[in-house]
Amino acid sequence: MTEKLSDSVFDENYAEIVKNIAAAAEKSGRNPEDIILLAATKTVSADRINYAISKGVNYIGENRVQELLSKDDDVNPSAHRHFIGHLQTNKVKDIIGRVEMIESVDSVHLAEKIGAEAVKRGITMDVLLEINIGAEQSKSGFTPEGIYEALDEIMKIEGIKVRGIMSIPPVCTDKTVQREFFTKLNDIFIDISREKLDNSNRLYLSMGMSSDYDLAIECGANLVRIGTGLFGDRNYKK
Repeated sequence: MTEKLSDSVFDENYAEIVKNIAAAAEKSGRNPEDIILLAATKTVSADRINYAISKGVNYIGENRVQELLSKDDDVNPSAHRHFIGHLQTNKVKDIIGRVEMIESVDSVHLAEKIGAEAVKRGITMDVLLEINIGAEQSKSGFTPEGIYEALDEIMKIEGIKVRGIMSIPPVCTDKTVQREFFTKLNDIFIDISREKLDNSNRLYLSMGMSSDYDLAIECGANLVRIGTGLFGDRNYKK
């Protein structure tokens, strides 16, 4: 787990991020209140998550099923919970009903498993479809070209409600290249929102993390996933 960050340092980090989110939203002509800050809580202890919630963090996201389950009972239930990591089909049954949204649906097969399990529970599961915008072999997700056909298939699955898209673009220090990735994702988001998704519910473009969330917001993101920026560097365990 991560070493405990002092309350004062967290408070400073959180205040700075909120300020930056507001500036990026205003720069893109949007209301800062329309941008969701999701705290990525991988390796973060339940007490630190609860402290973040007490300071105003309303959305949290876990990357690993086992870690989510180990902390679930100890985390303040008032926060909205998302699953944001790679999800194996044999783990679907463990998180249905424990999270409000699965952001990382990367195949039609996974969507079918989620839908089937949701139907068993008598619920509808909100999901985002993950796009591998950089065509990276180390990452899963739909191609930008294949997302439209996949969406058509997934929207027919009972127990599933597609609420938008998510992506983790390649790590890049060139802001121009970063902007190109984010802009292309926003174009896809606008296309499918207009043509295919139910606009009676809020739709989500989840992109941007600690190193690039401000640029992502400028390019259209309305949900950013921030871990290190809030909680500091973390010692990941495989």
